[in-house]
Amino acid sequence: MLWHHARPLGKAPMVVRPLVQIVCNLSGWATVDPEAMNSSAPAECRNLVGGRWLPSTTSRQLPDPLTGEKFLEVPHTQPDEIGPFVQSLRSVPKSGLHNPLKEPERYLLYGDVSFRVAAELRRPEVERFFMRLIQRVAPKSIAQALGEVRVTRKFFENFSGDQVRFLARGFTNPGDHLGQMSSGNRWPYGPVALITPFNFPLEIPALQLMGALYMGNKALLHVDQRVSVVAEQLLRLLHHCGAPPTDVDLLHGPGTTMADVIKAAEPRSTLFTGSQRVAEWLAVETHGKVFLEDAGFDWKILGPDVRDLDYVAWQCDQDAYACSGQKCSAQSILFAHSNWVTAGLLDRITDLATRRKLANLTVGPVLSWTTKSILDHTKRLLQIPGAKLLFGGKPLSGHSIPEVYGAVEPTAVFVPLEQALLPEHFGVVTTEVFGPFQVVTEWQDSQLPQVLDACERMSHHLTAAVVSNDINFVQHVLGNTVNGTTYVGIRARTTGAPQNHWFGPAGDPRGAGIGTPEAIRLVWSCHREIITDFGPVPPAASLVQS
Repeated sequence: MLWHHARPLGKAPMVVRPLVQIVCNLSGWATVDPEAMNSSAPAECRNLVGGRWLPSTTSRQLPDPLTGEKFLEVPHTQPDEIGPFVQSLRSVPKSGLHNPLKEPERYLLYGDVSFRVAAELRRPEVERFFMRLIQRVAPKSIAQALGEVRVTRKFFENFSGDQVRFLARGFTNPGDHLGQMSSGNRWPYGPVALITPFNFPLEIPALQLMGALYMGNKALLHVDQRVSVVAEQLLRLLHHCGAPPTDVDLLHGPGTTMADVIKAAEPRSTLFTGSQRVAEWLAVETHGKVFLEDAGFDWKILGPDVRDLDYVAWQCDQDAYACSGQKCSAQSILFAHSNWVTAGLLDRITDLATRRKLANLTVGPVLSWTTKSILDHTKRLLQIPGAKLLFGGKPLSGHSIPEVYGAVEPTAVFVPLEQALLPEHFGVVTTEVFGPFQVVTEWQDSQLPQVLDACERMSHHLTAAVVSNDINFVQHVLGNTVNGTTYVGIRARTTGAPQNHWFGPAGDPRGAGIGTPEAIRLVWSCHREIITDFGPVPPAASLVQS
């Protein structure tokens, strides 16, 4: 099978250990074998509710993204089965499972759990288990899949020991008189829900779920059915490391069933990472009780100062095409100053992009767009006056990827800036293609206002990059844009794992964050002010009715 030979570019082939050995070394918590998943022995998933692993009455057999063979059997939970999930969420008080004044020992518990999980993820066999499982359900190169596991492990390391307790740190202010003091506290919501997509099947569920648990919430987790097996194995590892099995419920199945649970259980808050369409539906259905990290049509502006051409070209290729472009932070449009075009940047990006191969999964299946839909979008762009195909625009060949998924070469379409800004073209130019695809345009000094106008007119503001060491240029662009995670400098990128910084959109009061203490406090806790007033009581003579 193709993925058995996946390796980073320029590296020797990885020696594949038999996974029978690996599973035997996982202390009994793992219930799937990534190497053995096939049509004759599909991996089987289970729902988790009330601390019990249960099947559903119907299941769905999913195709291997690379071969089309049935390799995964997932509960296809139906609306008439949601009762236990609804009851489980409704049983949680609004004050949560713990808070600063109730069972604070649980902060310490989750600090210990995080320490143990991080230690497990440092074991080579556990690290490789999750890396291979990710590759099987969301094919990406070894470097990308391994990076996801390691970012997740670093997150658990960051919140080990007392760091969970510190997340609930509040503040105090003196009162008006002796005995009075006001304190601000971080308070859980109680019953919460989180919905995460397919592209990072370990990292996004792990980081958001743990934030919910750290702050004292009970969570219902729903992950895209195509990759939810990874989240299930994560939960089994958490239980092995001491997490209470009743703190999280896991619902496999279609999104419509999860929608029914949300409508019936009315969680106090819901975190959603995924498509704009579903995000807007959730915002209405939950009466605004959501945090969203949805569409990401992400821009990169190359400033007028040209330097380190090879590095910048390499970063552009990584931002647009790593993980087959299936990152919410992927580079969607490149505004290249004419100095960079003259210096040959586009030729170097072309060379790098055409080196990507299915054999090492540096390009692979697209799970949310079909080949036809991507090529049709390419044709629509090429109908714009002056547009041209820089590279790609063809289906991948020599593969057995099922037709329900996309399989296209890394693609870039050049669109003249003045045409891209026209109202009749702007919508198609700024359509996010969740695959190995980007739009490229060129600008000159006098056109910077038009570039900034394009950034202003985009509807979602997740990530961005300003590639320049000219501080005046950088400050001008930053001062006139809004993207929530913006990288600047000659090494600026649009993609970056949130292990050491905030990641999330800006400009929307519903915007979520991930990866940092600030993000956890924002998404998974609210502010509660408590004013203590114990006296002494003033004498009766001083009490005047008003």
